[in-house]
Amino acid sequence: MSYELTAFQKNIVATVGDFADTVVAPAAYEYDTKRSLPYGIIAQMGELGLFGLPFPVDYGGQGSDYFSLCLAVEQLARADQSIAVTLEAGVGLGIMPVFRSGTEAQKQEWVPRLASGQALSAFGLTEADAGSDAAGTKTTAVLEQGGSAGSEWVINGTKQFITNSGTDITRLITVTAVTGESTRADGSIKKELSAILVPTPAPGFTVLPAYDKVGWHTSDTHPLRLTNVRVPEANLLGERGRGFANFVQTLDEGRIAFAALCTGAAQGCLEESIRYAKSRNVFGRSIGSNQHIAFKIARMQARVHTARLAYYDAALKMINGHPFKMEASIAKMVSSEAAMDNARDATQIFGGYGFMNENPVARHYRDSKVLELGEGTTEVQLMVISRALGFAA
Repeated sequence: MSYELTAFQKNIVATVGDFADTVVAPAAYEYDTKRSLPYGIIAQMGELGLFGLPFPVDYGGQGSDYFSLCLAVEQLARADQSIAVTLEAGVGLGIMPVFRSGTEAQKQEWVPRLASGQALSAFGLTEADAGSDAAGTKTTAVLEQGGSAGSEWVINGTKQFITNSGTDITRLITVTAVTGESTRADGSIKKELSAILVPTPAPGFTVLPAYDKVGWHTSDTHPLRLTNVRVPEANLLGERGRGFANFVQTLDEGRIAFAALCTGAAQGCLEESIRYAKSRNVFGRSIGSNQHIAFKIARMQARVHTARLAYYDAALKMINGHPFKMEASIAKMVSSEAAMDNARDATQIFGGYGFMNENPVARHYRDSKVLELGEGTTEVQLMVISRALGFAA
């Protein structure tokens, strides 16, 4: 399998890389301090076609593939992880479930609008007692038959840690909910999980105050409350009772793009460290001339290289129709650890200045911890990998 990029893919790297360096990076500290999403930058990303990269032209997309999306996410993450995750979650968790599982009418209604970047969508999965353990889902959706508005789903519950859920341009939330129960042979209860499209704003849908996060200050993250939210029966996404299978596929794919984000973060720390080690002079010579600094940066390079190969491998398996579940987990785990380790080493290389928030490596240091938590913790990835090897972990 060749990892050589095509001319089109190289152009994506160059174009998005330049956008990250000239538009995203200069504004990153300002918006981090404001803790607000820069809608002007998001609009420019939409104009570049980034939200539509993996979707067919017929649906308002760029006609490319998921790997191209990953390349764009990596470049953005070098400069600002918050901007990168806005794209990654907006496409991988927002648009992709509709494109993969939606009816033709649902796809025609939502994919072009979301692919333009003029609107954002979120994936409402996680709850206080449910996330990795989807069986803990307590949000319910009851189908009420008839009525003047026709049959409707009535949704009640809460969600937490939902990215892109409370922006000024959020227009759709895919909510996982319990739509029924059955009794297994052993007497235990099996929950029927389904996914339902909830356009926003909607009566009974409440975006609760944003979290006070350690990092990712520019990224929009909220808890949600749904109180008797009513949507048409036709808003069921995919088959009833297939919500678990659908969101597992969403997460498997999403881990590849998330790994690209992690790789970009690790790369950003590497680039900043190389620049600083060559320009910072102490005792009459650059600090990079000290072997322990040069070796630390060499290890950073090795981590980036390994992480990039891991997500390239998973992405290419996915777009070529090969099994990729284990490879996606490997890529996510390896790259998130690379990002955290590189952020720690970069901060050490910068010394006191590495602890100042205006410094990109300081923001990477704050931001990178969540990379070992989001889209499945490191422990979840180890569980997936060990199961693929035949262990009942």
